[in-house]
Amino acid sequence: MTIPRLQLAHITKRYPAVVANSDVSLAVLPGQTHAVLGENGAGKSTLMKIIYGSVKPDDGSVMWNGQPVHIRNPQEARSLGISMVFQHFSLFDTLTVAQNVWLGLDKRLTLNEVTHSINAKAAEYGLDIEPTRPVHTLSVGEMQRVEIIRALLTNPKLLILDEPTSVLTPQAVEKLFVVLKKLASEGCSILYISHKLHEIRELCSACTVLRGGKVTGVCNPQEESNASLSRMMIGAEPPALAHHQRQPGDVVLQVRDLGLAREDQFGVDLERISLQVRAGEVVGIAGVSGNGQQELLYALSGEDTRAQHASIQVLGKDVGRFGPAHRRHLGVHFVPEERLGRGAVPTLGLAHNLMLTRTDAVGKSGWIHVKALEKQARDIISRFNVKAGGPDAAAKSLSGGNLQKFIVGREIDANPKLLIVSQPTWGVDVGAAAQIRAEILALRDAGCAVLVVSEELEELFEISDRLHVIAKGRLSPSIDRASANVSLIGEWMSGLWEATHA
Repeated sequence: MTIPRLQLAHITKRYPAVVANSDVSLAVLPGQTHAVLGENGAGKSTLMKIIYGSVKPDDGSVMWNGQPVHIRNPQEARSLGISMVFQHFSLFDTLTVAQNVWLGLDKRLTLNEVTHSINAKAAEYGLDIEPTRPVHTLSVGEMQRVEIIRALLTNPKLLILDEPTSVLTPQAVEKLFVVLKKLASEGCSILYISHKLHEIRELCSACTVLRGGKVTGVCNPQEESNASLSRMMIGAEPPALAHHQRQPGDVVLQVRDLGLAREDQFGVDLERISLQVRAGEVVGIAGVSGNGQQELLYALSGEDTRAQHASIQVLGKDVGRFGPAHRRHLGVHFVPEERLGRGAVPTLGLAHNLMLTRTDAVGKSGWIHVKALEKQARDIISRFNVKAGGPDAAAKSLSGGNLQKFIVGREIDANPKLLIVSQPTWGVDVGAAAQIRAEILALRDAGCAVLVVSEELEELFEISDRLHVIAKGRLSPSIDRASANVSLIGEWMSGLWEATHA
């Protein structure tokens, strides 16, 4: 019998409000790519943090190559050969990419050597990144590339990947899969967390399913269907989306020749961006992270008010110089890609986080109607099936997927005239993703104009009526969803739309 590279036996981890892992056992063989599947809040991230030494289990044991180990911190995990790419990144904002990577490597290496290694790995894996950029100037997608490169540079024996493809183009995903399969063939074990069931079926030869912190199934995903994996994970298949053709109404958002110079040296200049979104339609914007999405979203949300006043119109009114509050007054609501820090204040309860974008519960005298706030929060928690300890639960206490459901729910519940959403289902499970997408379509069917910026092509094809692609600060012409395909959009992500659209 082959000795497992990693073996967990009866792992239990309790927190005051929840048992995150209950009697979990798991074995990963050398060279095996093993999926861990489960809905948001199922205990996947806690289990990975136990393996990586950043969380200590209350009960159970860990074996590494047949020997019992107590991994007290991530440094000890790395010394064993365990590397992890977190879904929520562990990067220092004030340091450069190269300095962040250097922290996890052999200190005998110089910063110049690390910079050279980053460039080589980035070119080899198609994960373009500039080593001298400060992390605070990166988009979420670019930060994820840094985490992947940092993990690969440690030459791991066990690589833990948490949602690694959520910000990659289809072509880059294919290239990454080639790399991962090569790593596995060379004996590296891989623990792979993804909500993309087709990825798990293609890449993994074993799968452990968690529900409510307990193991509910073990299978070979290559012998399963997306439907059967969904049933194991959430107890049912996600409902099919009903996307009906309908005639859009009047123009709600009009952007004409929007040009903005980047605000820092690592940003992207926006060049003559033009688009429109009508009432009762979903317009999707695809693209690789770091191609101007952030700059465009800041201009549309009102966080950046440098645009020409008439270059952005909402319901016929010039709003280019208006801030977020003025635009919300016109019915514009916005879901940012960064949940903690932009979408929610980590230490505030969910009810009080409503006040970031909602003023319903503030009386004319300025007093906050706390009971009304709590009722609003409870209604959103119930409607969007948010797993939380109630309306007073701190935002940081929720899993990433559950916090995403709450933030999206907060903005949808406001009955906007224009909803701008960035990465609506990033890191949420298939059931929650189906629910969020269904709510977006219901909002569209009720006459709302919806603009979705996403790196999930499957998602954009599922909910969009029309698609654009953004590349290097330029926006492609729009294309009807029925005329688009993954290969074409993938080409356009490189800025190659003139030839194919001629």
